Amino acid sequence: MQNILFVSLDTVRADVAYSGKMTGIEALRRGGVTFRQAVSSAPFTPVSHATVFTGLQPARHGIRHLLREQLDPDVTTLAERLKSVGYATGAVVSCPGLNRWYGMDRGFDHYDDEIPRLPDGSDPLTTPDVKKRGLALKRAPLVVERALAWLRRQDGPFFLFAHFFDAHWPYEPPEDFCPEAANPYEGEVAYSDHHLQLLLRGMEELGHAPEDTLIVCFSDHGEDLAGWYPNDHAGSRGHPYEEGHGCLLFDATQHVPLVIGGPGLPSGIEVDGQVRLVDIAPTVLDLLGMDKEDLDGASLAEFFGPDGAGSSRPAYSETYYPEERRADGQYPDLAPLAAVRLQDDEHGGRRKVIWEIGTDTVQLYDLRSDPDEQRGHTVSSAPAVPRN
Repeated sequence: MQNILFVSLDTVRADVAYSGKMTGIEALRRGGVTFRQAVSSAPFTPVSHATVFTGLQPARHGIRHLLREQLDPDVTTLAERLKSVGYATGAVVSCPGLNRWYGMDRGFDHYDDEIPRLPDGSDPLTTPDVKKRGLALKRAPLVVERALAWLRRQDGPFFLFAHFFDAHWPYEPPEDFCPEAANPYEGEVAYSDHHLQLLLRGMEELGHAPEDTLIVCFSDHGEDLAGWYPNDHAGSRGHPYEEGHGCLLFDATQHVPLVIGGPGLPSGIEVDGQVRLVDIAPTVLDLLGMDKEDLDGASLAEFFGPDGAGSSRPAYSETYYPEERRADGQYPDLAPLAAVRLQDDEHGGRRKVIWEIGTDTVQLYDLRSDPDEQRGHTVSSAPAVPRN
């Protein structure tokens, strides 16, 4: 039984992760398979992580808002599946969106979700403001310290989940680990990346070499920096209610990094075919020879050949967070959104359809000619929502 490490670099855009500035991510890429076109199911933490750990889309795992739902009690998590076959399961998470209230702790023997209260003394779990929630976090050094402390107590196969929240607002990196960083946000990503390297180094010192461990490194969603990047849409770019992520489904928040490496997998392979975060759980189960039936995702094993070839998958995303965001009365017209991102491997096309749920407002984007999604074309009616 091979050991398994999941690393979630919360709030990290794909273009920043793959910029070449992040030495830890680059090391993982050299030793594994990089998925250049991975898509998240939702632009905020609890929904996206629930999809990763169940292999189900939000409609089936049950979490669709930031504060309203918990994981469906009938859903089996990846940690539960691994624990049932003998894995020790441990997690160290660092933000309100992964609090055990959501049910994400199910199947973990150890689930460290301790975080501080907000500066005003209030409970971060009760605020719907995704920006304000970023003030309550467990910083990266403590994540590494506690993850390694748990690992030292293990003497059999393990599944460890380490979650880094540092790239989230307010973008105040405690130390400068990236002189090439274009802005403080990239500085925070580099701070997380540095501590990812410390985690891997600490694991190796404990006898768990990275090349002997199945490692899955991903981000749950990206970040819209309101003009720091060409494809931003927040703030003065036309969407003042989008404070980082949550309300929109453009690639700034939905296009995320995904790197998978481990024993028997190719090294240094880059995959251009479109995949989804919902594919992570069935991939792990497939590699372990475990049952992966009745999941919305599909194994990525077809991409693990020497050339990384495989068929692109349609990627569904949704956000119901606008219903919570408009509750303060500032933006009464906000509507929940759904999207499907499509990639035509044969003709090199890439498109996205975004529609307001419950209305006839539908926009079509040609991501080849308009990669920054600035020129949406109105189409007549919303498509049916795919299951996977």
